[in-house]
Order: sequence, then C-alpha cells, then structure tokens
Amino acid sequence: MKVIKTEYYQVLMFKVSLGLVVATLLSVAVLSGSKVSATDDSVVDEINITVPVSCTLSGTGMDTHNANINNGLYVPDIGTTTLKAFCNDNAGFAIYAAGYTGNEIGGTNSNKLVGTAASSNATIDTGTATSAGNPDTSNWAMKLTTVSSPTPTYPITLDNGFGSYSAVPNSYTKVAHRDSSTDTGVDAEGATLTTTYAAYISKTQAADTYEGKVKYTLVHPSTETPLQPQTPTSGCINYFANASNAVGTMGCQSASDNATITLLASNFSRDGYGFAGWSDKFDYATNQNAKFYGPNEDITVPEGTTTNGLALYAVWIKSQGSLQDTAKVATLCGTGAGSLTTAPTDGTANLNSVSALTDQRDNQTYAIAKLADGQCWMIENLRLESRDTVGDNRFDSSITNASLAQGYGTSATYGNFGGLADAESTNFSDSTTVNSLYYSGTQSGTASINTGTTNLPAYRMPRYNNLNTTNRATNPTSNTFTDNNTTGGMYSYGNYYTWHAAIADLTYNGTNNSSVTNISLCPSGWRLPQGGDKTRITSNDDNDFWNLTVDALNGSTNPANYNSETRPSYTGTTEAGPVADKLRSYPNNFLYSGYFGTSSASNRGSYGYYWSSTAYYSAYSYLLGLSSSVVGPGTYVSIKYFGNSIRCTTGT
Repeated sequence: MKVIKTEYYQVLMFKVSLGLVVATLLSVAVLSGSKVSATDDSVVDEINITVPVSCTLSGTGMDTHNANINNGLYVPDIGTTTLKAFCNDNAGFAIYAAGYTGNEIGGTNSNKLVGTAASSNATIDTGTATSAGNPDTSNWAMKLTTVSSPTPTYPITLDNGFGSYSAVPNSYTKVAHRDSSTDTGVDAEGATLTTTYAAYISKTQAADTYEGKVKYTLVHPSTETPLQPQTPTSGCINYFANASNAVGTMGCQSASDNATITLLASNFSRDGYGFAGWSDKFDYATNQNAKFYGPNEDITVPEGTTTNGLALYAVWIKSQGSLQDTAKVATLCGTGAGSLTTAPTDGTANLNSVSALTDQRDNQTYAIAKLADGQCWMIENLRLESRDTVGDNRFDSSITNASLAQGYGTSATYGNFGGLADAESTNFSDSTTVNSLYYSGTQSGTASINTGTTNLPAYRMPRYNNLNTTNRATNPTSNTFTDNNTTGGMYSYGNYYTWHAAIADLTYNGTNNSSVTNISLCPSGWRLPQGGDKTRITSNDDNDFWNLTVDALNGSTNPANYNSETRPSYTGTTEAGPVADKLRSYPNNFLYSGYFGTSSASNRGSYGYYWSSTAYYSAYSYLLGLSSSVVGPGTYVSIKYFGNSIRCTTGT
C-alpha cells in the first residue's frame, strides 16, 4: 500500500493477491511568518500563523493479504487493515473505495482478481464471498467496521452497506464519511476504520495466483467527489473536465481508428488552476502510464476508437502563488532547489516540469513550464479581459480617466480592469469608437479611458473574446467557430490584442527591427518574447521564438531556405509540418488560435499568431506564425492593429 498526495485527494492503494500492505503517513504542514515594524519609540510585533487545510489517509496492515485457498472453500477473514484519517477541515470529508486492476479503474477487470500466470486469463469476480448464492462462482468481497473500543473521539459513519461483506465497487463509491463539525477532531486517534477481505473459491476455479487492488481515497470537503474514468461515445474523442468545479462544456469530436486528427483546444476553466493539456488517463497525477497532449496537437487516433470512443481528460495544475511574485518565479524558473525540471517533449507525464501561477490583476491562473530553451513560458494564451459592470462586454462608460494598466510593465500596483477590452461585435477597422481605450503619456504602464473620442484602429485595446465566460459555446465540436455574440469560441484561445495594446503604450512606434520594448501587457517580471530577422538572429541571438523553435526544438537546424530570406522561415518545405507539430505538442501548447482582422476572427483551428516585442517598421511588427505548412519563428510580420495572441516568458 502506498499513500499518494494530490491536491484534493489522499489515495491509498491496497494490493490483494490477496496481497501485501505497507503504509506511509503524510505529515500536516503548518506555515508561519512574522513581521516587526517600529514607529518612534514604539514597537509593534505582528505574528501571523496560517494553518492550511491538511488531510491525510494512512493504512497499516499485517502481512496477511496473501491466502492459499483450496477449491470449494470460503475464507471469511483474509487479514485486517486499519485505516486512519486525519483532517482539519471542519466541512468534513468522505472516504471512497474502488477496485483497481491493471492500473485502470472502471475497466473490464477493474474490480476482479486477475490471474498472473502467462497461460491464464481466469478472473475472480467480486460478490459477497459466500457459497450460498452460487457455489459455482468464485468471488471475493470487502467489509469495513469502525473502531468502537477505545471509544473514538473522532467518529465516522459507514455508507452503502459495507458493514458486511459486499462486492468491491468498480468505480469510486463512498464507503464512509465525517459530517461537518466545529470540532475538527484532529488528535492522536484520528478517524479509524478497519477493512477485511474474504473469498470463496469454486470447485472449478483454475489454479493460479490472482491479484487485484483496492484504492481508498479521502476527499475534503465531503461535497467533492474523486476523479472517475468516463465512458466516451463510440467513434468520437470526448473531452472531460476531470474536476467537479470546472466550468464549460465540450462535445464529441468525430474520429476513426488510425486517422490523424487535431485535438480541440480546451473550453474548460477552473478557478485557481492552470490548464496544461490533455491526458489519456483520468488519474494522470499518479498514473505512470499516462500520456500528455497539447490542446491543439495532432495525434494518430488509437485502435478501438471507432468502436469504443476515446476519452481525454483535462490536466489541471493548482496555482502555487502569484505571477508577480519575483521570488517564487525565480525559484521555479531557476536551477536550484525547488526549480522546475525542463519539460520533456515526448508527451510523457512529468508534472515536476509544470506549475501554475495566478495573475494578481484579474485572478486568472496560467500553467507555466520550463521549456526546451531553458526559459519559463506561460503555456496558455493571455486572457486579460474586460470586467464590465453593465453586461454588454464593453467597459462601463461612467468610468473615466481611470488608471487601468498598472502592473503591465514594472509597476507592482495591480489596476482596476473595468473595461479593458472591446466586444467581438465591435468592428476593428472603425475609425470612431465610443468608449475606446488608449494609452497616454510615457511607457510607465499607465492608461486612460477616453469616451466618445475618435481614435485610429491601431490605438485600440485588445479584442475581447467574449465567449470566454458567460456566452461560452455549448458542445463545440470543431476548432473553427462562427464569430458572433452567441456561438463559438474556445476558452483556451484567450483574447486578441493589437500590438500597441500588447506593448502597453501608444506613443511607441518603432521604425526598424532594432526597436524592442520591455513594457507589455505581461505581468510584472514577465515579458513578450523578442522576434527579429536574420541579422538579429545571427548577431545577437535574442529572438526568443527562434531560440525555442529552431535551436531547442529543431536541434539548431536552420530552415532549408535560411540563406535566401531576410526573414527566414519554414515555408514551402517538408520541415514546416513537423516543426509546427512540436510547437503545438505538450508542453509547448502553442494553439491555432487564429487572429482578429478588420471585423472578425479568422483562421481559428488552422493558424496561430503570437506577438513579439520587436517592431518591424511603423505599420508592422514581428511575431511567431505557425500552421501545418508554414512556421515563422519570430520572423513573420503582422499589421500592428490586427488582433493576435500573447504568450509571456521570463527570459532575460
């Protein structure tokens, strides 16, 4: 048995061969801090102690879950294991159990004991483990009892009839719970259960050693439910939120065996969590066989999808703090203790290479990773957006001369973002925009609202992807969508920003490729990646998109047409597709999020465009452009008033 700590769940896995049980107890952490300040001749000593919610489940058992059982016999007691739950959440908790065979819960043999001999496919089903029902059917069972002596100070209640021998469930089923209470009950005893297994072996059962497992999961508060495998629709890829508090819906994406298909971007969001990609396992955090995919990655559809469907699960990473916390970012993105490992690019599950941090300006959480170039990147598109008060996806016109952009550059003040962006229904090419937002003054990161004033399109703030929130599409089934106020749009696509909005200053208007701004919409301590042409790449090597795409992912192999272009790219060659695949694959996760031109979104699901901080000349700026046939690694250009996506990095 092993104890595995996850964000919401404490998981114990007992092996029954009927098997060996070992236990590990997780400790309760107490965080503390203090602050001392002095004024004149007085001293105020401020003591702050934070006690986080901490819940653990542990098990101890004798080495007696092995049993030799002759045919036709019933063994009512195959060892006893003691389960102890410690939880300081006064909302209570619940304990769930599920059979677990072959690293799968919910599979064909998930609650059976499976023969281990190579020549044997025999199984032992679960039941009541008595011969009374059907003496010709082998079966095994489990039962739970609460500890009554000595009298527990922290009692729990049994559920679902598991007080007597019952069939081991094939999906997570609540077997015990602790009701909410003002008494947290954390003491030396904890909450105590015992579990016992029994088996009946029929006269015709094949000789073999049969093994299986039971997972016990502690969930707090008790209103939560543990992660579960899901049943996909046949002939489809089904996308599951994999969290009870996730928001959004996604439909069925038609797929057939061995076809190549582009996975959908995520339409799910989860408060306090970053989205890192998709996994083929619901329990990816503890399943060593899990595989990760980028949200727009091309995959070969596995055999069996036509008949059984394919389930993909959202990979969530809990926020570890603030994007603006320079010390936290330095630790995660450094090389010392507590730093992220460089994320592998082979799609294997390695959550040590991924973290998540929250933007203090609007409380949006983003997954981050240390990519192949050694720099930390957000692996989600920026979603900094409107917080209007009138519900029309525009900012409130009563807010005037407000300071909105604090924290964009080096400022540590987080601003009021009421009305940061325009609705998608507002035409980007209009020369007159009521309630348009423009930047004034210096590159200090301050901004003003100007109501009813004529402004050029290039002065517009980001295009709000208004379907990120309340108007999110129901059952989207493809990567391309209609662009109006009621349908379409993927949450992961984020918002679309003009270049002047991306660099958080309207007065900046660089005229050549040596013009790079360090001010941006990125959180303090983060920045837009640099771009540039061949001269910049060869002389300074400060094109971040080039460094990631060419040097890191493509093994320093320049595009075949490198020497023939001022702005080299993978164009018109067989290289483009594989390079784009690497950029879209986990953990890079660059999406085909399209762009916003003069009046509507275009190329969603087929092209991706990401601003750099480097100007090309007065009307254009460099960016990363990618599709299945073209990749411009920071060497493509776009009109500055077009709306493109933003990714932020920490590189120096």
